Amino acid sequence: MMTTQTHGFSCACCLPAGFPGGKGVSRRAVLAGLVAAPLLIPGAVRAADGAVFDSMLLSCIDPRMVTPVGDYMFGRGLRGKFSQFVIAGAAIGVVAPQFASWQPAFWDNLGTSIKLHGITRLIAIDHRDCGAAKIAYGEGAVATRALETETHQKAATAFRAEMTKRQPTMKLEIGLMALDGGIEMFV
Repeated sequence: MMTTQTHGFSCACCLPAGFPGGKGVSRRAVLAGLVAAPLLIPGAVRAADGAVFDSMLLSCIDPRMVTPVGDYMFGRGLRGKFSQFVIAGAAIGVVAPQFASWQPAFWDNLGTSIKLHGITRLIAIDHRDCGAAKIAYGEGAVATRALETETHQKAATAFRAEMTKRQPTMKLEIGLMALDGGIEMFV
């Protein structure tokens, strides 16, 4: 039995035409919609593979942040318009000496996302109560809210400098998100 499983399970809309219970959505119709979609989104950059992406998101691995970060991106109208790289500490993971061996993976992935998806903006979202910040800079660097903000600001400054050196035309937004999803942006 052969089925097309777009939703991850067999359902009537995914069964091919002529298959018992199938609604008959052809692959051609789906592909035509995918090809036409970028033409309907004003200002969208069409990648080499036809996909439409605007940005790349850099975020932390902390499971508490998955929903707030997603809500933030979707709330900005970026659903389906960003690639993503997730690493402990987000921007901290890319600049802290403690994590130097991870950093080439980020820069290689950013270059790949630029090449394949035509992204022009990177949105980096660090977060409060970050374990990677404690590992990288010590408990004292995040002992108070003010010290925590200062630590993330310094990491953001180092990240911006590295981004300017490596990708000078890339637009960059860096924010520090609270566990409840509130965010403050670093200029």
